[in-house]
Amino acid sequence: MRSHKRLLAITLAAACLTTSALASAANHRFVMVTHGVPSDPFWTVVKNGAEQAAKQMGDTLEYRSPSTFDMAQMQQLAQAAIASDPDGLIISFTDENALGKVVQNASDRGIPVITINSGGDAAAKYGALLHIGQSEYEAGKAAAERMREMGVEKGLCINHEQGNQGLDQRCDGFIDGFDGNADQLATSYDPTEIRNAIIAYLNQHRDIKGILTLGPISAEPMIQAMRDEGVTDQFTLGTFDLSPGILLALQQGGLDFAIDQQQYLQGYLPVIFLEQYAQNGLMPAGDVATGPGFVTKQNAAQVMELSKKGIR
Repeated sequence: MRSHKRLLAITLAAACLTTSALASAANHRFVMVTHGVPSDPFWTVVKNGAEQAAKQMGDTLEYRSPSTFDMAQMQQLAQAAIASDPDGLIISFTDENALGKVVQNASDRGIPVITINSGGDAAAKYGALLHIGQSEYEAGKAAAERMREMGVEKGLCINHEQGNQGLDQRCDGFIDGFDGNADQLATSYDPTEIRNAIIAYLNQHRDIKGILTLGPISAEPMIQAMRDEGVTDQFTLGTFDLSPGILLALQQGGLDFAIDQQQYLQGYLPVIFLEQYAQNGLMPAGDVATGPGFVTKQNAAQVMELSKKGIR
């Protein structure tokens, strides 16, 4: 019996050494640069996905983002990442004008680049190998079409980050989905400013009956504003992306739908792909779509369990 236990111990030790050796053999360093501000729960999930993939692959991941939505600061962070000569760069391609030359510089230096979340329609011409995310324009259009099916004739798109190509495309798709019968309201990140701006705008535009926000950072103040004013049932309310607060609102009827782009995969997959590229020269032949998908009251509970784990 002791010999069996000793053999098992030796086998387990050998397995651990093998795993450790493989991880050590990989040990590539990847840098992820995003525009996501620390207060946005969406980007926490992206970061979780990237860190989990790096842990599984035995790689080092460095995550960098500006303290506020600031393209100049993001550009600087990306340039510093390139100067450090990583084995791969992952970047949210938020602004082609600000980041196009940065991505091209990385590519010219032989650093493989995968873009995520934003800018998939433009990134390839600057040398990016792959984009992981969703078509923002088509997702915005799908939101409008869903609202029209629910009886909405005029909508409002709340843009908390105007100038972000991806968010601008969401509003463009939303407005086109309403055949132009929709407005766009630009706001800041401040919850109080968002709330007050929405209430003021709706008081001046009584014909708007559908409201789309572009992320939890603006959705949660909007939901609270509707509750405070007692008008939740008078509007069709939708948002992009998920958070615990968004999922709870879906369950409680404070929100009609959320568009899920599975942001965990936007963090997780590029690390896996870059590791395969570093080891074997392998890369998917086409961009990877992680959305859009709709979450409603009917499936919110299932998604909430994964949200508690930092996956959705």
